[in-house]
Amino acid sequence: MADKHILGTEIARGRVLAEWIDINNHMNVAYYVLAFDQGIDALWREFGLTDEYIRNDEGSTFAVESHLTWQREIAEGEPYIITSQLLAYDAKRIHQFMRMYHGSEYYLAATAEWMNLHVDIKARRVAPWPQHILARIAAFAAGQAEFAWPEAAGRQMHVVDPLFSARDRE
Repeated sequence: MADKHILGTEIARGRVLAEWIDINNHMNVAYYVLAFDQGIDALWREFGLTDEYIRNDEGSTFAVESHLTWQREIAEGEPYIITSQLLAYDAKRIHQFMRMYHGSEYYLAATAEWMNLHVDIKARRVAPWPQHILARIAAFAAGQAEFAWPEAAGRQMHVVDPLFSARDRE
């Protein structure tokens, strides 16, 4: 068994479903996004961003940017764990870094960096977090002091020694 060194706070667990497998016989890209999004939903419920909150208070979040990396394959039927590390938040935004680990071998399978905005659903505009939700976000953040900024956070894609680059035409 691999070293059980998992970074971040566990927010979800799951198992790779048969319909998530692609022609390469591993989990397809789209389903990593789904698994991470389900993890976000679980974290939001912990913060009080429930279906009831969305319906009654007309507030929710919209994803505005994400960056995924794939580290190692995960196959049909295998368990996974999603963790979250809060990188930053303010009165209207939240920036987090999530990791997907194999659920029994504990290797890092993928990462997702995600930025969300809190919105007023009726106005379809960015709006401040309500105080009760902001307090829960702050409590979650306080429990994460042990985690350093992830090396992979904020990375930019590039080809080190390109044969062609659109930048050359600028």
